[in-house]
Amino acid sequence: MFTHLHTHTEFSLLDGACRIRQLVARAKSLGMQSLAITDHGNMYGAVDFYKACKNEGIKPIIGCEVYVAPRIRFDKDKVLDKEYNHLILLCKNELGYKNLIKMVSKAYTEGFYFKPRIDHELLEKYHEGLVCLSACLAGEVPQALLQKDYDKAVRISKWYNDLFGQGNYYLELQNHGISEQAIVCEGLKRISRETGIPLVATNDVHYIEKQDAKIQQVLICIATNKTIGDDTGLEFHADEFYLKTEQEMREIFADTPQAIDNTQIIADMCNFDFEFGHTKLPYYETPDNMNHFEYFKMLCMQGMKKRYGQNPPKEYYDRLDYELETVEKMGYTDYYLIVADFVSFAKSKGIPVGPGRGSGAGSIAAYCMEITDLDPMKYNLLFERFLNPERVSMPDFDIDFCYVRRGEVIDYVTQKYGADHVAQIVTFGTLATKAAIRDVGRAMGMPYAAVDAVAKLVPNDFHITIEQAVNKSKELSSLMKENAQINELIETAKKVEGMPRNTSTHAAGVVITHDPVSSYVPLATNDGVPVTQYIMTSLEELGLLKMDFLGLRTLTVIDNASKSAGIDINNIAIDDEKVYKLFANGQTEGVFQFESSGMKRMLMNLKPTRLEDLIAATSLYRPGPANQIDTFVENSHNPEKVKYLTDKLKPILENTYGCMVYQEQVMQIFRELAGYSYGRADIVRRAMSKKKLDVMEKERTAFIFGCEENGIDKTVANTIFDQMSEFAKYAFNKSHAACYALVAYRTAYLKCYCPAEFMAALMTSVLDQSNKIARYTAECKRLGIRLAPADINTSMQGFTANKKIINYGLLGIKNVGKEFVDDIVKERKNGEFKDLPDFCMRLQGKHFNRRAVESLIRCGAMDCFDLNRRQMLQALPSIAANIENYRQRTQYGQVGFFELGGNDSPLEFDVPNVDEFPKAELLKMEKEMTGLYLSGHPMDKYTELCEKFGFANIGELLESANDSMSVYKDKSFVRTCGIINHITTKQTRAGSSMAFVTIEDLYGSIEVIVFAKTLEKYSHYLYAGSVITVSGNLSLEEEKDAKILAYSIGTAPSNADFENGKYKNDNVSNNKETKSEPHKKKKAALYLRFKNENDENIILAKRVTDIFDGNIPLYFYYTDDKRYVLQPRECFVEVNNTELKELKRILGDENVVFVH
Repeated sequence: MFTHLHTHTEFSLLDGACRIRQLVARAKSLGMQSLAITDHGNMYGAVDFYKACKNEGIKPIIGCEVYVAPRIRFDKDKVLDKEYNHLILLCKNELGYKNLIKMVSKAYTEGFYFKPRIDHELLEKYHEGLVCLSACLAGEVPQALLQKDYDKAVRISKWYNDLFGQGNYYLELQNHGISEQAIVCEGLKRISRETGIPLVATNDVHYIEKQDAKIQQVLICIATNKTIGDDTGLEFHADEFYLKTEQEMREIFADTPQAIDNTQIIADMCNFDFEFGHTKLPYYETPDNMNHFEYFKMLCMQGMKKRYGQNPPKEYYDRLDYELETVEKMGYTDYYLIVADFVSFAKSKGIPVGPGRGSGAGSIAAYCMEITDLDPMKYNLLFERFLNPERVSMPDFDIDFCYVRRGEVIDYVTQKYGADHVAQIVTFGTLATKAAIRDVGRAMGMPYAAVDAVAKLVPNDFHITIEQAVNKSKELSSLMKENAQINELIETAKKVEGMPRNTSTHAAGVVITHDPVSSYVPLATNDGVPVTQYIMTSLEELGLLKMDFLGLRTLTVIDNASKSAGIDINNIAIDDEKVYKLFANGQTEGVFQFESSGMKRMLMNLKPTRLEDLIAATSLYRPGPANQIDTFVENSHNPEKVKYLTDKLKPILENTYGCMVYQEQVMQIFRELAGYSYGRADIVRRAMSKKKLDVMEKERTAFIFGCEENGIDKTVANTIFDQMSEFAKYAFNKSHAACYALVAYRTAYLKCYCPAEFMAALMTSVLDQSNKIARYTAECKRLGIRLAPADINTSMQGFTANKKIINYGLLGIKNVGKEFVDDIVKERKNGEFKDLPDFCMRLQGKHFNRRAVESLIRCGAMDCFDLNRRQMLQALPSIAANIENYRQRTQYGQVGFFELGGNDSPLEFDVPNVDEFPKAELLKMEKEMTGLYLSGHPMDKYTELCEKFGFANIGELLESANDSMSVYKDKSFVRTCGIINHITTKQTRAGSSMAFVTIEDLYGSIEVIVFAKTLEKYSHYLYAGSVITVSGNLSLEEEKDAKILAYSIGTAPSNADFENGKYKNDNVSNNKETKSEPHKKKKAALYLRFKNENDENIILAKRVTDIFDGNIPLYFYYTDDKRYVLQPRECFVEVNNTELKELKRILGDENVVFVH
């Protein structure tokens, strides 16, 4: 038998086009019994590869194609160490695996230079348990042969053979039709004859089928930012790098059949297996070496009385006993103790900790140990959703910490268990759906505008694939049929979609191990920080303890606001009517999880009166279950409309007005109606959520049988099962929703009872997000809170509240650094600053710089002094010069004791006799220094008019980019109003000009793109400081801010523009949508029909369409080959009656169609 021993998967990161499952399936279809993985320099895919092989009945061989440094791994000279060699290492057993991961880890942590590199020293130390192959043309031996240094090649071969031992080192033959390989193969055969070192034949597999060679090319072009045909330096010069059959390999190496046979010998030697499901928790030290379970039980019993008083209900003790028994039985006692320990540390240090997150809040043991702070009994939360005794898997406590101090908790864990026992976790950036289309389009050399137009045809559905998009979008599927290049683009993108393209570090994941992490898994480095090479789920499968230390900004906001207001947030009433009234009125700007415009509308309809309503609201406001919102709201106000298929559903669904909302409800239905255990119910729920049809149909029979045993009609049981099957795909974890609803309630409570302190803390948390600050500033205004400039004598780093006034934070001022702010706050303890000279004198010589002081003056931070801003700016240079001169004279002993009170005191200066800047200039300076208009906003006087006319506020438009439930979608027609902050013009390829205009209202700023024809028509409105109205299409793209593509531009609105209840000042020709409402999903497009591509009418028609530049796609239809061709983006049009009339005159009525 032949085994492929040199195989690169998708985890060679844009240098391997083999998806693991398809690779293994192909190997099986070819009759192969074993297969190796040897990705470049890493082992990212090892666990996935192993599982895929086991599933297909193929023996997995774990390996790596490592990079070998030319000298030692610590040498990093840009000339001497830029090159490196390749080497194949394969694991024979567990010792070999441990040695391989040690080397691969050190290649990153010690040897990284261009690539992760090992060296001969590491090979000498960690060679046991490994089989070594001499690798491809980049190997040390092949390179020596290509350099015609045969003696060196022999010397290197003998060194490796002596190191690994006879039969563990092989000279690797490859033949992809490349001339250099022929030279190398002859040399390797000669070395083998003379030394007895065995040969082995491999194919350097980078893609699965021969026709996939193009996919490999595309990936390399994506990686190098080149187009197909460019010189990337990584060309393969052949299409032979695929998974060949044994027959093909035997034909290629017919003269050396033993090289083929040796692959089986090597495969037989390699017998390493991963161990899954065996928990490897770090050691936890108990007080006085107490039995771990007894200590765990003691903490829980103490906590039970602390949480519930001296006489908790019996069912509470029963629940705790059940959880204790389950935890001990499943071996997770230490898991609870470890989590409770670092949570206790955080709380003891005053680090805010969330009340819970995820399914862990369903554990009463966790509540008693103060890991969580939400009573699972009160809210009917299920333990089995967290830890299922019928499904062995690691439990998962995700803990939220203050985002500022989260690092202190990780430092504590690192110190407690050892730096080499703690590591962060890798995650992969993938070629997501639209990104894959755009990247492939760029690699194919297609114009960006054309590719972007195709990518935008992909619906913005959560996790949609390209295949699903083609099936769902008629425009996309039609375009593929009409345009061969676009068809090729989509088909190619499908083949690379979802492949990993780069690594990054998981935002919160940390692994903690009993022994050093590198003794369990290989490590890599991201930005110099060690990370595991296996993803979070793989670590859990290997039994390692993975924790999520999440940084939640809202906890910091709550902590800062409650301390500032003197409120104990942990002891507030949870049934405060005033707080629920805030929710019911939709006044939730800044309230955690409830501040989107769509959520506000839902709250105003629902009018919640209890925490259960908030829990349901946060669970329902998502794309899947959103269609239940109306039913839920209607039933909440009309309980008589609630109908149950069986009375047994009432106690389960009563709290949610007859609607299924939570995963826990699905589990309860299985238990109460059909007699399932909660453990089994959770397994079925998971199968439903993953659409495992075979499991579902098997369980349907069991469910119906159980229901019938309980007196429920078979038809009813079937209906309930169908409803659960559909709903389970979208069901939300109630434990998680309940915890976050509590956090939301706390933020709303603070907003009710200490609004200034809350808004100050909130704005401090988003100091670097100008659009968020703008929205919260507008909310302050609604609340009657005045946002004032920073005050040099009272302001801190962030925003500070003083009754109904919030002062801007010093750290948010342009050119003012943290060190200077720290100096200011520290010096202020010696007394307030009296005036500008006093400030400069006391701060001189620290982190003082004149530019920062100018910024403080310009933004109004020194308005507390007697001088106006113009006077201070003019006086500052002489004051700073006098003080610096004085400092130097003092430093060098040039000032005598009796001179200190003389006339040359640095504090004396001539006050310039000048008036203050005009109000408009002061506002402009504040805006430049802080990003905000602090003394008043130029848009204040237009706010009421904009609301009256139904204009969209910019904050809602920006929000729509991240809210799939927003009424504003990509291409929605919108109208808004704002002041121009910035204008950039650029020339198009056609030689005309277009503009990028940034406008701002009270809620944020947005870029408006003005194409050539629109710019030509409305350019007289476009200048900095001009207040304009804009009508156009909203443009939403992945990972980009929202933009508006302008149709028309007008002057600032006035009452005269309001006529018959509508805004009349609209320059959009023939546009039926006159309000800021989203477009219907049918996309507008203009279709023109011609005989063929050479039709003389094309020129005449383009003379007309070129006049009306806009954003509506233009298609040409050629009758000769029945083909639609989308015209380039710069040819898109604005459609109006005049244009249509002229086009119909030229082409005929039947050849002009406007779909809108």
